[in-house]
Formats: sequence, C-alpha cells, structure tokens
Amino acid sequence: MGTLIDVSDEITYKQNPNPGSINIPYEKLLLNYKELLNKNKKYYIMCLKGVHSRKVVSILEFYGYDVTQVMRNSEKVS
Repeated sequence: MGTLIDVSDEITYKQNPNPGSINIPYEKLLLNYKELLNKNKKYYIMCLKGVHSRKVVSILEFYGYDVTQVMRNSEKVS
C-alpha cells in the first residue's frame, strides 16, 4: 500500500477533497520533498486535473522516489 497525496492548492483541495488523501500543495512538495517523503515508501500522487501531479511524478521519479500518478476517477496513468 502507499500514501495518497493530493498536490492541489489548499483552496482547491478544500473545495474538492478526496477521501483518504493528504494535501501537500505542489510547490511545497517540490521544495521540501526530502523532508516530507521517504524513498522507502510508495506514494500515489494526484490533483484535480492531473497537470501538477504528472509534473511531480516525473520529477520525483528522477530523484529515485516510488511514485505513481493517479487520476481523480482512480484510473492509473503511469
């Protein structure tokens, strides 16, 4: 299993919460990923439209994290 992270901004997350997810806004996650994430854990990354989550997954994969983008309808895309 893994942790579901919604990288939407705080306002968008409050308007469209996804049960079971934690909210870490896109910019905060990318600026603080070393403190917020553990390379030995699995993360599922999502956002409302998929744009920011796709960028986050691409960057974090490059740094060696186990991340997968998921869509709001739970359809796995990468």
